[in-house]
Amino acid sequence: MAEGYVPHERSSLPGLGRWYRGAPVAGWFGLKLPKTYVDIATWRCQRCGFLEQYAKG
Repeated sequence: MAEGYVPHERSSLPGLGRWYRGAPVAGWFGLKLPKTYVDIATWRCQRCGFLEQYAKG
């Protein structure tokens, strides 16, 4: 396992969740986001609705 975070985006446009490696670092206008990230994929059980998220890459 590796430490990382998923920042909450404040935009009216929909987008994919992103996972960033390491601890979050505060910047002048919010978080300083690294240039590299991994998109998050979400899977849902069609029977019970349980969700699992993966950050492959």
